[in-house]
Amino acid sequence: MKKNNKNFSNPAFYFNRDLSWIEFNKRVLEEALEENLPLLERVKFLSIFCTNLDEFYMIRVSGLMEQVAAGISSIGIDGLSPQETLKLISIKVSDLLKIHMNCYLYDVLPKLREKGIEILNYDELNEEEKNLLRLFYIKEIFPTLTPLAFDPGRPFPHISNLSLNLGVSIEKPTGERHFARVKVPRNLPRFVNINLIKEKFDSSKNSNKPLRLTYLEQVIEANLETLFPGMNIIDSYRFRVTRDTDIEIQEDEADDLLKVIEENIKQRRFGAVVRLELEKELPQPILQILKKNLDIADESIQILNGPLGLGDLISLYDLPFQNLKFRSFTHSIPRVLEDYKDIFSAIRKNDILLSHPYHSFLPVVNFIKAASEDPNVLTIKQTLYRVGSNSPIVESLIEAAENGKQVAALVELKARFDEENNIHWARRLEKVGVHVVYGLVGLKTHCKVTLVIRKERDGLQRYVHLSTGNYNTSTAKQYTDLGLFTADENIADDVTELFNYLTGYSHQENYRCLLIAPINMRKKLIELINEEIDSHKRNGNGYIIIKVNSITDPEMIQTLYKASCEGVKIDLLVRGICMLKPGVKDLSENIRVISIVGRFLEHSRVFYFYNNGEPKVFSGSADLMERNLNRRVEVIFPIKSKLIQNYIYDHILKLQLSDNVNARILDSDGNYHLIKRNEVDDIIDSQEIQIKTASELISWDAVHFKVEKM
Repeated sequence: MKKNNKNFSNPAFYFNRDLSWIEFNKRVLEEALEENLPLLERVKFLSIFCTNLDEFYMIRVSGLMEQVAAGISSIGIDGLSPQETLKLISIKVSDLLKIHMNCYLYDVLPKLREKGIEILNYDELNEEEKNLLRLFYIKEIFPTLTPLAFDPGRPFPHISNLSLNLGVSIEKPTGERHFARVKVPRNLPRFVNINLIKEKFDSSKNSNKPLRLTYLEQVIEANLETLFPGMNIIDSYRFRVTRDTDIEIQEDEADDLLKVIEENIKQRRFGAVVRLELEKELPQPILQILKKNLDIADESIQILNGPLGLGDLISLYDLPFQNLKFRSFTHSIPRVLEDYKDIFSAIRKNDILLSHPYHSFLPVVNFIKAASEDPNVLTIKQTLYRVGSNSPIVESLIEAAENGKQVAALVELKARFDEENNIHWARRLEKVGVHVVYGLVGLKTHCKVTLVIRKERDGLQRYVHLSTGNYNTSTAKQYTDLGLFTADENIADDVTELFNYLTGYSHQENYRCLLIAPINMRKKLIELINEEIDSHKRNGNGYIIIKVNSITDPEMIQTLYKASCEGVKIDLLVRGICMLKPGVKDLSENIRVISIVGRFLEHSRVFYFYNNGEPKVFSGSADLMERNLNRRVEVIFPIKSKLIQNYIYDHILKLQLSDNVNARILDSDGNYHLIKRNEVDDIIDSQEIQIKTASELISWDAVHFKVEKM
């Protein structure tokens, strides 16, 4: 059989999507296990592991459970059924949870204590501290609590998603035993600062060091008799519930999408329970109460043997112990933006690349701010996906509308877990006259695009910002993303057509240079891969680099397999899920997959095609997933400046492919291995090197130059 006739649909050629995601979260956990990392950074990774897992259960596991409940047993492209996938998830997650808890209890906690941060169980506190906590409890905690009884006259209380709860077994004076539930308040700090309480109730106490903390739920537990006076408290048990939050929206039947999504948010709290976490083994009568009333099976119960809800550890990262964190650095601002009288002059002269978080997000904020204030700016159009709760960019759009400019904003209401924020901003924008649209039926608008139209001496001029990341000032400091300012006419024409598609009725299919999903992106990416195959046949030097968050789309994987079989060398930088199997003989032996999990979340997407020494380079918002290519509006844009192309290759792609600190390579069995480094090898931490080069402004002369047409 010829290589190019190989059956690329063979299930043996694919990893399972959900098991691959678990491998990604394992890499997050491995960062927490890394003893060379600053201690509070390890705490942060312990937290991220938990919050990642929460979302995985709310969305992915819930979907698999729904399939099983509906009797769906169809086999995925990887050869696994939903039932088989759930069993493997349970085994793998159970192993990781044990590693996570051991790391927290027996490694991180003792080391925190050595550094002056003591996280103590309530029974480890001295009597003076317990007395002060009792006073604090009466004044600050007790009034917020609502004990809920469960008996024939009072139904089992609703247990909200991700809430931490105390199940209390009480005995009446008559000898009857009952169950009650006390919810641990979310609006109080999970870790109670005993030092602050000492200062509050006894100002003479010098409680600067060490910092002593205890768990809120244990403080409540120690004072339960105040909630059940006259009753005998037999015992109490900590538990936590995860619910299905992926409720389907029937958009095509919605008269008002905003109201439908508001209702959807309310309904989430009633989603089916998909996971019950317990801090310890429960007596059978108590366990049966929970199982029956939460309608959950044994295989969905996790016993952690330690504190629940450790996503809350992220609050410790705000403690004033800078020596226990990564060193801070200055987010550089391009010198080219200071060489011109205004940002529009700079963009008109140069294509400008920003590589966040190494480069400041401030130029993006200033771009929208300048457009809102400039009397020559007539129109601003922007897509908004996840903008955060405090958004200077949205405030500038509001100001622009108040200044009489025409402003159009596409606010994606279906951005999962950001719906409430986006509804808030949509209403504020509408109140000042912004033209707000909520997206296209059946599609999420995930692209990151801004168009500014300005009146100038020689007529109207359009300025464009395109990005791989959201217009969010907070995540811009934590995620690696690329943003491009340009006044290129072809790009501006395409962006104009794109906004007509988003806000009006347009069936434009012939874009000049943008790859837009779901219109032409899949087709164009496949064409680019096939062109590299043809170039390799002619020149023998075919090479592709793709940097994305995830690769799951079967057709894209099969096209990459085809390229590998034809001899094209392929490097894939895939931070998260990868269903493609690298290194398989006569299939993917020319494909290498590397994942980098480090200080920053790798979020940028880059597509590099060597093209016999005349590279074609693209960046954008899309991953190689079916949802991105088929069910989202995405934009991948060309990098036309040769110098910016070189910068992306040398300072991002090549650097990350050389990383021997945070990089892990994927083998054909689905396991990731840290890149081996000999003692004589230079240490290459790609993220740290990018910090250094950005702060020293080494890269600016090589990045921001006049566009050279390809």
